[in-house]
Amino acid sequence: MSDERRLCHRDDIPEGGSRGFAGTPGSFIGLFAVRRGEAVHVYVNSCPHVGVPLEIVPDRFLDGPGRQIVCAVHGAHFRIEDGFCTSGPCAGDSLEAVPVRIDAAGQVWVPADAGA
Repeated sequence: MSDERRLCHRDDIPEGGSRGFAGTPGSFIGLFAVRRGEAVHVYVNSCPHVGVPLEIVPDRFLDGPGRQIVCAVHGAHFRIEDGFCTSGPCAGDSLEAVPVRIDAAGQVWVPADAGA
């Protein structure tokens, strides 16, 4: 569909891991995805506290055990399932979730303007 863009194949995201992606052309804000089994959760890569990218090391968006998303700058923790901030300076806020469609071939699709 023309209103969607291919992000990657589900297998390009390690099971229990995360991966960052560039935003739309010309955008400074990217996206990141977290995989849990067949499910893939995608968010805009911007901390709700001050808008900085969440990771300092590429593709490292999760805490050590891989249970929560972490902002490497401020230490805020977010639930993987819905992006809700459970602790840190933006507690009670949420990451901006991006709608995801995974097709029968395992391709991960997001809206064409995601991350714009």
